[in-house]
Amino acid sequence: MNKNSIAVAIGALGFVIGLGFLGNAIKNRNKSENTISVTGLGTKQFTSDLITWSGSFSKNNADLKSAYDELALDRKVINEYLLSKGIQQKEIVFSSVDIQKQFRSYNDSNGNYVQGEFSGYNLSQKVSIESKEVAKIENLSRNITEIINRGIEFTSSSPAYFYTKLATVKQEMIAGATKDAKERAEKIAENSGSSLGSLKKATMGVIQITAPNSNEDYSYGGTFNTSSKEKEASITIKLEYEVD
Repeated sequence: MNKNSIAVAIGALGFVIGLGFLGNAIKNRNKSENTISVTGLGTKQFTSDLITWSGSFSKNNADLKSAYDELALDRKVINEYLLSKGIQQKEIVFSSVDIQKQFRSYNDSNGNYVQGEFSGYNLSQKVSIESKEVAKIENLSRNITEIINRGIEFTSSSPAYFYTKLATVKQEMIAGATKDAKERAEKIAENSGSSLGSLKKATMGVIQITAPNSNEDYSYGGTFNTSSKEKEASITIKLEYEVD
């Protein structure tokens, strides 16, 4: 066999192999395009089983020790009041005392701010409660004026609500969202005269927790409402199936 015949033979073999690769590429491309992508939704409503609440109180005095002693008396009254309302001592947490120097300030004739002479100390402290007795702490937060009526300068914050079994709720929602997505995929395949093949990919969205029937916006990183005792959680699952 001469060199020209060998070259022709090699060229023909390369052409056949090339056709084989091209056929496989087309087959694989069509296979990748023959898929269904669907998104399922899982939701769950529940009631918070954990509440946190806090308030702050303060005293002003030109003498630091006197201010601290007065604040300590207020702290004692607040602690005894909370205990009288059925709050356990282990649930009551007092923060460290914050001390701020105060100065008499004014604006001069040119309108410039001027910090004047020292006028005394402002001492403040925060008390917080975490409890599973949600109704009790709710009632306490609404009637905290009883402390104010005792001559204590007290500022109450709004309660925050949480749920300790969120992991279980999330599992239930994932199962519901997966079922919803699969049913959608089966319906699409059925309507197109095909059958659902194997699952290729599953992508889970972030959990969104809002107040029921609210207009709260969903967040890309997830939303976690703490202002409502009643909550509604939702999550999405995106599934991609092959179609036979």
